[in-house]
Amino acid sequence: MSNGFDAIIIGSGFGGAVTAYRLAAAGARVLVLERGRRWTPEQYPRQPTDAWLYDHTMPEKLNGWLDMRFFHRIAVIQGAGVGGGSQCYSSVVMRPNRFIFDTGWPPEITFEAMEPYFTKVDTMLGVRPIPETQHTKRFKLLARAAEQLGYGDRVQSVPLALSFDPAWNYDLEEPFDTRHSQTFTNAQGQRQGTCIHLGDCDIGCPVRAKNTLDLNYIPAAEQHGAEVRPLHLVRRIEPAGSGYRVHFDRLVNGQRLPGTETAERVVLAAGSLGSTELLLRCRDIYRTLPRVSAQLGQRWSANANFFTFAMYHDDIVDQSIGPTISSGLEFMDGTVGGQHFFIEDDGFLNLLRHILNAKLQTMRGGRFARLLREHLERGLDEKNPLRRTMVWLGEGIDGADGQLRLARPWWKPWHRELQLRWNVTRSREVIEAEIAMHRRLSEATGGTPHVPSFWTLLRSLVTVHPLGGCRMGESATTGVVDHRGEVFGYPNLYVADGAILSAPTGRNPSMTIAALAERVAAMMVQH
Repeated sequence: MSNGFDAIIIGSGFGGAVTAYRLAAAGARVLVLERGRRWTPEQYPRQPTDAWLYDHTMPEKLNGWLDMRFFHRIAVIQGAGVGGGSQCYSSVVMRPNRFIFDTGWPPEITFEAMEPYFTKVDTMLGVRPIPETQHTKRFKLLARAAEQLGYGDRVQSVPLALSFDPAWNYDLEEPFDTRHSQTFTNAQGQRQGTCIHLGDCDIGCPVRAKNTLDLNYIPAAEQHGAEVRPLHLVRRIEPAGSGYRVHFDRLVNGQRLPGTETAERVVLAAGSLGSTELLLRCRDIYRTLPRVSAQLGQRWSANANFFTFAMYHDDIVDQSIGPTISSGLEFMDGTVGGQHFFIEDDGFLNLLRHILNAKLQTMRGGRFARLLREHLERGLDEKNPLRRTMVWLGEGIDGADGQLRLARPWWKPWHRELQLRWNVTRSREVIEAEIAMHRRLSEATGGTPHVPSFWTLLRSLVTVHPLGGCRMGESATTGVVDHRGEVFGYPNLYVADGAILSAPTGRNPSMTIAALAERVAAMMVQH
């Protein structure tokens, strides 16, 4: 086709960043269209008035850090920006259990077949566990609780996409001072630092110790000629000649400016909700892709995410210090209540400290001002109301029976918007098993568990692991894409993100998503 691109990739998260790099490295002319900003440490949200939220109804005006979608009895939290979910996830990059691929997947997708791609992701993201000398109080609390209950052999130090300095420890003078972060240049030529346990993994690491995709896969793609365009919201895809035309809006100064690009190949990597919604609109509203499978939107999963809080009176948990997650407790073997789930310690950032720090950064006065800032920050950490709060995170194999569809809201019948039909019935047992374990872990260590009222009263959930909607299958009767990620009925149109998972992972899904994208890219290069 007479244009400047061989492939257009929609999204830059664990699917888009991976495919962008691999295709560009193979010589393809690649364009990446990302709906969010390209964040820098200076722009990370800290104060209440900062750009925290991305509003899908008016992204030209609100294009902040988190996209929170509220559906009937379930809320989905996603990232928005170059690097996608890697910007706001908790850095856990964990291989799935082997049995995950036993049922529901095309026969070509097995654990053994995926192993080389797991290794590629490990290498690119610099995955490693936290050093033993840096275990957080939350890590130690989880381990102590597990020992009390006889589950000590199930405790894991989870693999993290973080850069650590083995010499760092809590006994250093002012251990959280940025001077203790060792700067280095990574393999993609990006300046980073080592982790000093600031607890900011989910809102942007100021020392760049978190190996987000904009520090590895994205710059690697750009070094091979890929072009990344932030604040470009894709609206429609249509066949054009031997390839596809992509229609998008540029989000500029509070306005939407329309544009188009064409390419032989298009890869949807806008996430479970984004990729599914885009295909739904192209099939059902614009009718540019009318033959997309009837399986589109089916078998959606929340990965059985559940958060429980435990309050401690004597133990200080230091909720806001350290990597957001660093330890796990394995129950994926189904020996507890017949359910498959995984428990992790989960951090929660100290927003009060960030607000104060942002204000104090404007102070003048040299060394005195610096000492005052450090004193006030430490004092606010000590007064952090969450210091004695433990957050337990559960994730597991749920019913995976959600349905994404376009529907007309009663208050705006002329408009069709994405809706999620989700019923807790088939997922209730695994969630209750997670809650029961959260209770036991809390009580074994002297904590008082508190189950959120959105569950006890409404049976509602919040998930940060949306999966499915464009699942892999052997044909259009069982899936939306084949084992190569290609959409049935539409050659050279691919999906490569969490939408293509045929089943929930239970464990954190970032590794599975990225490895599947590695495989999709490898298949595209060979094709």
